[in-house]
Amino acid sequence: MSELKKIREKQNLTQEELAEKSGLSVRTIQRIEAGTEPKGYTLKTLAFSLDVSENDLLTPIILIEESAVENPIVEESILIIENEPIENWTLIKIINLSSLPLCWFPIANFLPPLLIMLISKQKSPIIKQIISLQIILAIIAPIIFMLVVILKLGKESVMVTIIVLILADIYIILRNAYQLDKKQSLYYKLNFSIL
Repeated sequence: MSELKKIREKQNLTQEELAEKSGLSVRTIQRIEAGTEPKGYTLKTLAFSLDVSENDLLTPIILIEESAVENPIVEESILIIENEPIENWTLIKIINLSSLPLCWFPIANFLPPLLIMLISKQKSPIIKQIISLQIILAIIAPIIFMLVVILKLGKESVMVTIIVLILADIYIILRNAYQLDKKQSLYYKLNFSIL
């Protein structure tokens, strides 16, 4: 909707009433409301007739372009922002939390985030870092468990080891989820990526 139409409707005027009040033709008002930008005499007449500033009748896109030309620093910062990759933080959080259902089975806890990454075709460094961390945990957990079993420390120590490994994985996932939510980064991460 054009700015002119918004202002005209706000003031409860028809196109014919505005044409009569401004001295412009109804066709001119229709063209402006269809998207043609008013200029010169037409712009001044409409602004005076509606008791608004000329800038109020221009579309916001034009105002942004004018301010970018006047302020080249703003234009450069807009370009820098446009060139940065845009992360889908909701998807990243889902990928991180998708390991939770399989925390009780550490060998497979990296599969849900890996499947979500492959299905969504999102392969950002932070997603690769989340999955790499879960793969490392899937490798380390069975090694620790087997060491406890081989050392024959007793049934209680095996059960305690399983519980500690599961709770450690849950803590890492939830701590990273909190950090992703607050600072859009990972709290626990590797210095390398397996993927």
